[in-house]
Amino acid sequence: MKLLLDKITNKEAVVGIIGLGYVGLPLAVESAKSGFKTIGFDIQQSKITMLNNGENYIGDIVSEDLGKLVKEKKLSGTTDYSLIKNCDVIIICVPTPLDKYMQPDNQYIVNSTNEIAKYKKNSTLVVLESTTYPGATEEIVKPILEKDGSIIGKDFFLAFSPERIDPGNTTFKTKNTPKVVGGVTESCNLLTSTFYNAILTGGVHTVSSPKVAEMEKLLENIFRLVNIGLVNELALLCDRMNINIWEVIEAAKTKPYGFMPFYPGPGLGGHCIPIDPYYLTWKAKEFHFNTALIETAGNINHKMPEYVADKVGNILNSINKCYSNSNIVILGVAYKKDIDDYRESPVLRIIDILKNFGSTVNVVDPYVVEFKGNDGNKYKTTHLTEKLLQNADLVIITTDHSKFDKEFIFENSKLIYDTRNFIKIESKKVIRL
Repeated sequence: MKLLLDKITNKEAVVGIIGLGYVGLPLAVESAKSGFKTIGFDIQQSKITMLNNGENYIGDIVSEDLGKLVKEKKLSGTTDYSLIKNCDVIIICVPTPLDKYMQPDNQYIVNSTNEIAKYKKNSTLVVLESTTYPGATEEIVKPILEKDGSIIGKDFFLAFSPERIDPGNTTFKTKNTPKVVGGVTESCNLLTSTFYNAILTGGVHTVSSPKVAEMEKLLENIFRLVNIGLVNELALLCDRMNINIWEVIEAAKTKPYGFMPFYPGPGLGGHCIPIDPYYLTWKAKEFHFNTALIETAGNINHKMPEYVADKVGNILNSINKCYSNSNIVILGVAYKKDIDDYRESPVLRIIDILKNFGSTVNVVDPYVVEFKGNDGNKYKTTHLTEKLLQNADLVIITTDHSKFDKEFIFENSKLIYDTRNFIKIESKKVIRL
């Protein structure tokens, strides 16, 4: 262990990052910027080609930093997993989706770990960052790495450290966000915390086991899932009671303690909050435990796109229109403001429903040029123009991008359904969620 600890401390260790998406690429950049030679691994050749050309494809990365690191040969990418044999520290940052039965699909973790087991050298630190269920690090990763007789804490070291990426956050990024580390042994904790302290500035909080760290990550996302589910349910009730939910929240925010504002919207998106809590609901069944609150909140949030589509029908009826002969403009397909990420975006479901009902739908998003719909087809977004807005029977604001001009939208639209409370102007032609 001492040899590896010295290599990390002296920044002589070679770092391998498996998975170069929203989590892996920013981490690889920070690793390389801190002085570690860093190799990025991915099965998508397109990502590797862009990386090795110094071309950035992740919004939260400074393109100049990436280009400089590649030019200086501090950072490179490859699809050749045999190069794992050169790595001292290996971080797994692969996707962890759900299957059609809402059960964890850990194939990417398994495949990555198999590659590590095949090529790892003696005294290698392996850290899993991909979100999964409590126990997965020791139940999935550990046995694969031990198949060749390797002893944990001696021949290899293993820990879980959850990713905490928040796309579009201008304050907290990979570099300054605190890390939580749960190692299988004390030596695993020491090596992992030493590594992260060497590349990040947010500090490291160590816990007693990978299970604790895995559960901590789920708690973060479930906290948001439940509170968003609560405010979405209240929004539906306030709509029936003719109460402005946004005004209610603003009033509640004046309390200086005991309240944290959450806001309603057309549904949840991204690769964390809509998905990760279901890892726990699935695992809980092993212990004959029903996570009723989590599942109820998930169901409320999951139904929001249908609610929005139903509300659209009511709005159209109020102007003597129906779905099938309506021209609708949707502003925003990304799941949150000021990013290009539309993974699990509820807007995709809203688009599906409106199109299935026969509506003509144009989508505008300044961050997304092209998106893949739920039907698997690719669609182009369009530009926001006076003519586009003026010809629309209804404009639906689904993402409150800062690049959208509020006054321009208000002045040129006949009727607006604002699901984000973006247009602050009080007017009969603005209908809020």
